[in-house]
Amino acid sequence: MAAFPHLLAPATVGGVELRNRVIMPPMGTALGTPEGYFSDRQAAYYGERARGGVALVVTELTAACTAFEDLTGLTRMDDDACIPGLAAVADAVHAAGGLLAVQLTAGQGRNNPSFTPERPPVSASDNPDYWDPTTLCRPLETDEVQALVRSMGEAAARCVAAGVDWIDVHGHTGYLIDQFLGRQWNRRTDQYGGSVENRTRFATEIIQAIKGAAPGVPVSFRLSVDNHVAGGRDVAEAQQIAVLLQEAGLDLLMADDGSYDAMDWVFPPYYLGDACMLPAARAMKQVLSIPVMAVGNLTPETAEAALAAGDADFVGIGRGLIADPEWVDKLATGRRLDVRPCIRCNQMCIGNEFAGAPLGCAVNPEAGQELTLSITPADTARHVVVVGAGPAGLEAARVAGLRGHRVDVYDQADHLGGVLWPAASPEFKRELRSMVDWWARQLADLPVTVHLGTRIDATSPELADADEIVVATGSVPFAPPVPGLDGPNVVDALAVHEGATVGRRVVVAGGGLSGADLALELAIEGHEVTIVEMADDIARDMLFLNKLPLVRQLAEHGVRVLTGHTVTEVDAAGLTAAGPDGPVRVDADTVVAAFGVRPATGLAEALAGRPGVRAVGDCVTPAKVGEAVNAGYLAGLAV
Repeated sequence: MAAFPHLLAPATVGGVELRNRVIMPPMGTALGTPEGYFSDRQAAYYGERARGGVALVVTELTAACTAFEDLTGLTRMDDDACIPGLAAVADAVHAAGGLLAVQLTAGQGRNNPSFTPERPPVSASDNPDYWDPTTLCRPLETDEVQALVRSMGEAAARCVAAGVDWIDVHGHTGYLIDQFLGRQWNRRTDQYGGSVENRTRFATEIIQAIKGAAPGVPVSFRLSVDNHVAGGRDVAEAQQIAVLLQEAGLDLLMADDGSYDAMDWVFPPYYLGDACMLPAARAMKQVLSIPVMAVGNLTPETAEAALAAGDADFVGIGRGLIADPEWVDKLATGRRLDVRPCIRCNQMCIGNEFAGAPLGCAVNPEAGQELTLSITPADTARHVVVVGAGPAGLEAARVAGLRGHRVDVYDQADHLGGVLWPAASPEFKRELRSMVDWWARQLADLPVTVHLGTRIDATSPELADADEIVVATGSVPFAPPVPGLDGPNVVDALAVHEGATVGRRVVVAGGGLSGADLALELAIEGHEVTIVEMADDIARDMLFLNKLPLVRQLAEHGVRVLTGHTVTEVDAAGLTAAGPDGPVRVDADTVVAAFGVRPATGLAEALAGRPGVRAVGDCVTPAKVGEAVNAGYLAGLAV
């Protein structure tokens, strides 16, 4: 406990005692019922995080009123029929020793993708809809605003009836309440528009309505301190708003940044670094006497430091608790190195939500599947051989070892992690590389033996007595038939990550995610970098909200990007590419080949027909880390 004394210290908010300073902030799960009720899956999911030691679990966005918007896909509390499902969630969280809060929303407003010409989106003013800027929102009438205020109070009363301990108000990321707060969205002339006080009135009346309907229950508010868009809210105005919220009776402020117009700040990927939103909490602490919660890419160390420095009173650990529900308990019991890192990829948590799929996790396949996935002892211990020590192979070995099998892992490289190890060399991918260290630590305590520097083929004696074989041989670089690609000035992207020397001027041939990330890494190091990509965009398979900071940082570091250009020839002085306006010459000291990869199918094909052989990961279909880890997990369960 000495290592994280501030994180693990108890505290009291609004008369309610919390067992530590760690709060799980709201995150969408899409695990509710089709009717919008809380489900058994959510009870299991939230209960697991409470069991792991977090003090307060805050549910996902929950609609208090559906009279003015189609809020399909959200959980809701606009009817008494919603109470039993939420009560089951509260019971699960309480049984695990935690407290439960519900985050209530008054609506999505211009952020709502679900509208029709007959029922257009609503907002504070006639703002363009975020998803379809050609559609203007219908400004809410004054009496409709007041009806929403009443609905928030009524929903809070239903939450209390279900056994909820706390109410959180969704006031950030440019949703409806934020559209009233923001001067860029609020052009009203009634009592809810104009001055900061008037624009905050909707929020303060909601706080007061909740306080009246749920007396004695703490109320928190999530506020985006800096919208990170031109004409948006700045820190000084956010401080004025926060003081008004405090005067209305608020018990705790959750401080973050961003809006849908600056989506990467809402769900900060690895490019934004550690503790990227801590300045927002620090600014709120300067003017408030109530507690403040910090969020945004916090590690155990940065969270402890923020509390110790007085920059925040609580920390919100969101995706970190998806990745490892035992985040708190592991710190409390001296197991910091056993905390499974969140790699900040947004791939299967936020990405699934935007795709309309239930929550998942790239590094924790059990997230959202608590009722159906668990690692149980095997009926019979067997000998399992895993060929390949990349993400899929390591996860398969971990799960098989936990089930009691004797596992041997073989890899021809001299390190664990496969291509993940060198590819995660940039500082901004530090958490991704730390996954390899995590696997190494987990395997060390299991009946798993790792053999590095060992090449395996179909006739290798190491396979002779294997009951089960997991083939996780990964992928190999793709080399198109381009003249000069075998020249001495050409280096494969993976070799660059492994330390190959490159010149001052570098052209990266291939603008997929690996090529674009490498270009950014080289530019940060001071190289003059050009990306040449045959498609009309770079990093096309990348989640759009992750791509925003990548593109921005490439521009900030002066990376030249040529899309719609196909490399036709490489020579000692650079390369030539065919573009829409004809040939283009790019002079460079080094050409980096980043044309993508192909599955390494050789071993799987050679073992075809042998019983007990499973191929997983990139050797089946090259994909992202999450797909490999989840496939490896299922392979480990199957053996």
